[in-house]
Amino acid sequence: MKRLPRRLRHGEEATLVEHLDELRARIFVSLGAVAVGVAIAFVFRDNLIRWLEQPLPEAKRHLITLGVAEPFLTSMKVALLAGIALALPVVLWQLWSFLAPAVEEHAERTVLLFVVLATVLLVCGTAFGYWVVLPKAIHFLTSFDESLYNVQIRARDYFSFVITVLIAVGLVFQLPIFIVALVRLGVLSTHTLRTNRRLGYFIVAVVAVLLPGIDPVTTTLEAIPLMVLYEGSIWLSVFVERRAVRVETSIDTP
Repeated sequence: MKRLPRRLRHGEEATLVEHLDELRARIFVSLGAVAVGVAIAFVFRDNLIRWLEQPLPEAKRHLITLGVAEPFLTSMKVALLAGIALALPVVLWQLWSFLAPAVEEHAERTVLLFVVLATVLLVCGTAFGYWVVLPKAIHFLTSFDESLYNVQIRARDYFSFVITVLIAVGLVFQLPIFIVALVRLGVLSTHTLRTNRRLGYFIVAVVAVLLPGIDPVTTTLEAIPLMVLYEGSIWLSVFVERRAVRVETSIDTP
């Protein structure tokens, strides 16, 4: 049995063949983690699907399918996406382990801090999407002109909508990381962010409109945390920028 790929130290030399062997090994580890995650998700698919149905009004939780293979394919799609989510920490760790030797040792702590922050924001975004956005949005959409229609919800379409909203909200919660990265790269400055707040809020509102969920309830519920995150991003960028200046000053000072 082959050992897990060894993480190279910063500045450690390796041949192209050794790098390719390491990359191949890490890809195999990542694929193995995904396979295990999908298998676990498929075994517990009943609990997972029931959990995803919870935002629906109780009277409308009996989802329908319209094809012979649709029940199997729908359950497999849910299990596949859940398995990838379960394996994501392993996949990201393998990616980081492969790229880490190219990062200066003093910068690794900063990178890991941002990874932890991004993970926390992703979890918070997904939780916000599930417990706040989805129940309100689904209730509004499924009850709209209910007296005119025989409302029956197709399982495939429902799970696609739910998963898309959860992924989208989770990703937009990464806004602080994106803005801080632009500040660190010199593309933006904290002065520009503070003096152009109105433009920033307008862009955030446009992003909320473009997110999944065409109803005003979903759009509003997505816009409010985005604006809060944008304001928080400005102050986080100020802190990061000032800290970077102090570090550079201490390095330059003999």
